[in-house]
Amino acid sequence: MAAEKNAIDLGAALRNLRRRADLSQRELAEQSGIPKSTVARIEAGQGAGPAFRTVERLVRAAGGEIVLSLPGDALRTARRESPDAPDDEPRDEAGRRYPAHLDVRPVRTLKDWPGAWWAHSYTLPRRLWPVRVPELTYDRDRARRDERRLRDRARAEVRFRRAPEGLPSTSWRFVAELPGAGPVGELRAHERSFDLLVGEDWGDRRELVLEGVLVAPGLRTLGIGCQLVGLLAREMAVAGMRTTHAIAEAGNVEFLLACGFELQAGRPSALTLEVPTPRS
Repeated sequence: MAAEKNAIDLGAALRNLRRRADLSQRELAEQSGIPKSTVARIEAGQGAGPAFRTVERLVRAAGGEIVLSLPGDALRTARRESPDAPDDEPRDEAGRRYPAHLDVRPVRTLKDWPGAWWAHSYTLPRRLWPVRVPELTYDRDRARRDERRLRDRARAEVRFRRAPEGLPSTSWRFVAELPGAGPVGELRAHERSFDLLVGEDWGDRRELVLEGVLVAPGLRTLGIGCQLVGLLAREMAVAGMRTTHAIAEAGNVEFLLACGFELQAGRPSALTLEVPTPRS
């Protein structure tokens, strides 16, 4: 019973490895030197269990590794950044599994379906869709798959922090970082003297001027920029500062408004972010 409990689903593990490596069965067979029919048989769970050497060659060709544990632990297949295999894999109308490396996804709107080129608007009601739209779809283009995977990973793994290294005390810098990929977003701001601005002594009042918010092109519209602004606001509250000013360029007014800035009266490109005073 213990052996059955610790057993792995070799077919599911191999399919997940192929998906992570973006390899078809044919491509994995070519890279490993194992016949495609053997790959298909292992993934389908048919026939006798494959030889250990066969499994090792397939796993290594897909970018993974096999780890043998001490007695009492299970033999496990370790893969780079690999999630658990789904219990219910999607299948087509004939009951066949979709190619593991193609990242099948549901079609909820026309925008989800690459074949929706004929639609004048992605908000077209379902009753007006002129052709039968599949329930599931995928991207055949590898670049598109890589882009989707990067965006999904960024949603789950991006981390934010203040990065004051090498900056004067009046300069503020925040970064969004993706493990293994480095910075994918940045916000910069600097303090300005309110006394010099108004020509009067206002004590220790401090304000910020937003210099800019940058996000990697492939990761825009994920909310990374607004999360950087949110981190700025929290740090301002800790420092006892209330106001950040910004001048929007190239149509970025909507972005700043979405992040909590408000337009200044009579200045359509000037915005202000007011941070509430912390309660004592």
